[in-house]
Amino acid sequence: MTLNFRVFRSTGAALGGVMALSLCMSPVFAEVGWPEKDDLRFGFIKLTDMVPLAVAYERGYFMDEGLFVELEAQANWRVLLDRVIAGDLDGAHMLSGQPLAATIGYGTEAHVVTAFTMDLNGNACTVGNDVWARMRDTLALDDDGLPVHPIGADHLAPVIEAYNDDGEQFRLGMVFPVSTHNYELRYWLAAGGVHPGFYAPHRGDTSGTLDADVQISVTPPPQMPSTLESGTIHGYCVGEPWNQQAVFRDIGVPVITDYDIRNNVSEKVFGVTAEWAERYPNTHIRVVKALIRASYWLDADNNANRQEAAEMIAASHYVGADVEVIANSMTGVFEFEKGDVREAPDFNVFFRYNASYPYYADAIWYLTQMRRWGQIPEARSDDWYMDTARKVFLPEVYELAARELVREGLLPADAFADFDSLDRYAPDRETRFIDGIPFDARNPNAYLEQFDIGLKGDDRL
Repeated sequence: MTLNFRVFRSTGAALGGVMALSLCMSPVFAEVGWPEKDDLRFGFIKLTDMVPLAVAYERGYFMDEGLFVELEAQANWRVLLDRVIAGDLDGAHMLSGQPLAATIGYGTEAHVVTAFTMDLNGNACTVGNDVWARMRDTLALDDDGLPVHPIGADHLAPVIEAYNDDGEQFRLGMVFPVSTHNYELRYWLAAGGVHPGFYAPHRGDTSGTLDADVQISVTPPPQMPSTLESGTIHGYCVGEPWNQQAVFRDIGVPVITDYDIRNNVSEKVFGVTAEWAERYPNTHIRVVKALIRASYWLDADNNANRQEAAEMIAASHYVGADVEVIANSMTGVFEFEKGDVREAPDFNVFFRYNASYPYYADAIWYLTQMRRWGQIPEARSDDWYMDTARKVFLPEVYELAARELVREGLLPADAFADFDSLDRYAPDRETRFIDGIPFDARNPNAYLEQFDIGLKGDDRL
């Protein structure tokens, strides 16, 4: 279903000030005035972290910017990206790796940019009940008889080995080759001594299964539970509500959330083509303004609006899942085994910790994962990582939008970081990894040298 919201331009949206806009991909200067394009169509995938788009639409934030927005659910991430590149969509809810991969030419090549991070965290890895039963026997239990978390993939390794000994390949699902879920699943497996496999695009091999102990393949997010139930896969990594749905349907158990694999890294972004951003700079800033207001509302008053947000996106034209399932993670708790409900206030983060700011550090982390698993087949210099991050992530657009919101009195100044002193390569928030390996965005090659499993230096398959 397509949502179409048409209104008269809001007089309150007028931007009286005149500012110079500079986009890093090429010098572009424009006045921030009325949008150059006001009829817009945005795409999204049926996941809870599309919610900033829904909130901006339902609460009239797009309307306040003079933008007439349609929101369209897309079948999968490939279709979504291709439609943005083709111009069928003006922009979309994207995997954080998608603009980077497109820009460097992995998959469909196109210069895609982002000036807004949709959220942090929000994913989990789920296994089927049979796999869980075998893993559970190996886990330490707390005083209440519940498994001690986080659970490492070293507890999955003997299960995988048993499947392989029985002649059955162990199969896992993820949503897209450059998805957060793919990298998180690989990170977790490798940290537990399980080799997730390499890509070798220069040899025409994009399966990601070279030297693998497991077979990881693509499954669209909404189809994960049914694919698990059918036995086609033994587990998956996906966003919500598709892990919680496995619990509610009693077909699987989430064993770890991405908060415990690597927390507080950009999860999704709002992406547009560089050509679109250059052609419509005022529209771009206004879209980011509306999305910032939405993310601020989502985290306001210690997540007080999350129940309302869950009810909003439960509709079939958004996520299309039961409110109870969506609310399980959106409202600050997460259910592992049936009845094992734990506090998870940062499972979804939309604004606090400067979450919506597009840090170069997040872009570089994704590029290191592409190199680690062979999607970038050859060594690249540290400067290349930083140049690519600056080409794709546009914090300067975000800062203009945020400053305008403050000037208009729509958000308080102290809601934002001090942009004059902010380090775009080092987010001022706690980020930790399950293997304890520290990440330094200014030294990506040195970072890669720390891993036992994965490409580094001059390695080439």
